[in-house]
Amino acid sequence: MPTNLWGLWPWPFFDATHEALAERIKSWNAENHGKVYATMHDECIAMVRSLGAAGLLDYAVPSGDAPFDVRSVCLIREGLTYQHALADAMFAMQGIGTMAIRRFGTAAQREQYLEPCRSGQRIAAFALTEPETGSDVASMTTEARLEGDHYVLNGAKTLISNAGIADHYLVVARTGEAPGARGLTMFLVDAETPGLHVSDPIEFIAPHPAASLRFDDCRIPVANRIGEAGQGFKAAMAAFDIFRPSVGAAGVGLARRALHETLAHTDQRRLFGKAMHGLEGVQMALADMATDLEGAALLVYRAAWAHDVRGERGAYEACMAKLAGSEAAGRIVDRAVQLLGGKGVTRGNIIEQLYREARPMRIYEGASEIQKLVIARNLIKSYTLPG
Repeated sequence: MPTNLWGLWPWPFFDATHEALAERIKSWNAENHGKVYATMHDECIAMVRSLGAAGLLDYAVPSGDAPFDVRSVCLIREGLTYQHALADAMFAMQGIGTMAIRRFGTAAQREQYLEPCRSGQRIAAFALTEPETGSDVASMTTEARLEGDHYVLNGAKTLISNAGIADHYLVVARTGEAPGARGLTMFLVDAETPGLHVSDPIEFIAPHPAASLRFDDCRIPVANRIGEAGQGFKAAMAAFDIFRPSVGAAGVGLARRALHETLAHTDQRRLFGKAMHGLEGVQMALADMATDLEGAALLVYRAAWAHDVRGERGAYEACMAKLAGSEAAGRIVDRAVQLLGGKGVTRGNIIEQLYREARPMRIYEGASEIQKLVIARNLIKSYTLPG
């Protein structure tokens, strides 16, 4: 099994710090490969602790006012997903579940929550999606009603990553300052808050810790509000601006593993008296996979480089990176399944596992259709007719 082929792309987007980071990622993968846990939840908690101890969560939850190095975030997500997509999910959620605290939280909130999440001793979650609203965030119905020095929270969320193992949730609810997205506010809700109920785990096609949440008259102190009332949508989107390109990087890592596994298979498998990769049809499929992979990776790291070096914060490159990486992963793994034949759809085969892990990437953190809308609208807005 070619588990040791991942490494830094030989491109000018990176510097010596990224070369050193790539080696740390490879070391973490090697140290944690093959460990067995009683339950998935035990595994997830152990991964967060280990990522924190290795200092990798420093990139998801930077210390103090240190800027986000999106190239490093992308490298970590690519490298982790190459080996184990569940580890990538644990890494990403520590950042997504703390970003708003870092950007909009009070000094007391930052002091209480960020360092434990950075060290891996506290597990974060982000509760946005509702049973009847997905991409249409502005239509959410979970409500937070102000009563004195508390908000009373009622409603439901679903498909919430880390639900059941998280120590806190960033919850977006309607407070009614204005219609639509302008009437949303974000709150810090600790896991032990009375009135917060977590459902049984949701079973996905690939292992991932998630459940639904229900809020029954949860009393949330005003001090647990993140930012000002009515800024919830802005606070929520801040996390996606940073982490959306890194979803594309996770797709690249998964696709890279699929390509390497396929190369190994076509080298070892013999058809018509020669290695499978000697067949022209197979060579064409491999060429398509490699071209698709490198094109997606270039878009991902272009977006990350533009953020880190040029200070570009626009959604155009970020959405294109997420779209390209997640869609390419689906195409590449599908070709891998075809080339492996029966092995590719046999439960327990790495390609079958990758096939299940690739599909959700086109949905979470903004479905592909939403990415296309954002890309097109930015393109139209920036276009100027000649003359």
